[in-house]
Amino acid sequence: MEKYIVEGFLAGERIDKAATVLVKELTRTRAQKLIDAGEITVNGKEVKTGTKICEGDTVSINIPEAEQVDILPENIPLDIVYEDKSIIVINKPRGMTVHPAVGNYTGTLVNALLYYCGDSLSGINGVMRPG
Repeated sequence: MEKYIVEGFLAGERIDKAATVLVKELTRTRAQKLIDAGEITVNGKEVKTGTKICEGDTVSINIPEAEQVDILPENIPLDIVYEDKSIIVINKPRGMTVHPAVGNYTGTLVNALLYYCGDSLSGINGVMRPG
C-alpha cells in the first residue's frame, strides 16, 4: 500500500481522478473499481468515487496483485492478416466475442489466441486478461 499526502494542486479534485494523477498506471475506471473495493482510502476511511479531497489529506492506494484467470486455450482457426514477434493482426469473425466473461468462457478470440500464442499474451486492469 502506498500513501500520498495531497498537495494543493489536487485539492478539490474527485478521488478517482486524483488517484490517476498519483499513480500514473491507473485509469479512472480502474481507480473507481479500487475505490468501490475499499482499496483506496482517504485519511484511513473508505470513500465514494465522487469524494473530493483536500490539501493535506492522506490518500492510501493498494493495488492488489493481478488475479490469474483460468482461460483454456482452444483450437479455433484464426484469419491472421499480419504477425511478427510483437504484434498479431487478426481478421476477427463477426459475432465472435473477444474476452471470456460471465456466461461466455469458451469460443472467444482470447481462447483461440491462447492456443495459437501460448502464454505470451498480456493482461489489463489488474487481471491477467490475455489479449
